[in-house]
Order: sequence, then structure tokens, then C-alpha cells
Amino acid sequence: MQRTSRLTRELSLLATEPPPGITCWQNGQLDDLRAQILGGVDTPYEKGIFNLEIIVPERYPFEPPKIRFLTPIYHPNIDSAGRICLDVLKLPPKGAWRPSLNISTLLTSIQLLMAEPNPDDPLMADISSEYKYNKQLFLLNAREWTEKYAGQ
Repeated sequence: MQRTSRLTRELSLLATEPPPGITCWQNGQLDDLRAQILGGVDTPYEKGIFNLEIIVPERYPFEPPKIRFLTPIYHPNIDSAGRICLDVLKLPPKGAWRPSLNISTLLTSIQLLMAEPNPDDPLMADISSEYKYNKQLFLLNAREWTEKYAGQ
């Protein structure tokens, strides 16, 4: 019951006061959500629209939602299956998820990760070393992918 009322409250808040550049909605059931994140200005993802899938577990908020990109993105912390390497998406001791966090906070954290990759904790080692040692090539590839997969 707690999960349902909390999710309903969170979705209503996301609909009325969404974080800038983020939208989120139900995809059928209450525990199956979709979100869109607009690529940030002055990032290689600018003007891109990235779709995400959010699966809310039975134990939410004591367990973090499973979030993955449906839109391909060229990023050191996001793999080809759309999985995201971000501490707030994992339970402690390795992760930083807390029940006080919510879906809005997670989506904002993902948006921030898009703008500022963490090459020291990569899911994609090749993209990470490109980001570290050949940033121009990384930016070029990321922009190309954004135009190809996330362009309107």
C-alpha cells in the first residue's frame, strides 16, 4: 500500500512540477514507467530526446527502481543495453540508494551524469578511455549518436 500511494504522489508531482528537461509517465501499470530526458545545452547530447524505462520493484522505496536507456547513447557510464552505472541506482554497501530519494531525484542525477560522465567508474571501457585521452573524438562520436538515435 505504501508503495502505491508513494508512487501515485511522485507521479503527480512529476506531472505538475517536472524537473527542467525531464518528463515521466505511466506505461500501463503503476510500476512500469517511461521517462524522457532532453540532452543538456552545451553537451554532446544537446537537442537529443532520450527515452528511458523505469521498472519499480515490489520493495520500493526500500529498493531502487531499475532504470535503463531505451535510446542508444554514447557514454562511458551507459552500456549498449542501456544500463546505467550510477551509485544512487544501487543498494548500499556499493550503492547510495536511500528510501528518501525518489524517481525525480534519480532522473535528475541521470541528467547530471549525461552532462558530466564519470570515466573512473565506466561500464564502457573503450568510451571511457576515449573520453579521458581523446575528448574531441568522444564529443564527435557522442554528437553523431545523438543525431542518429535521439534526434527529433
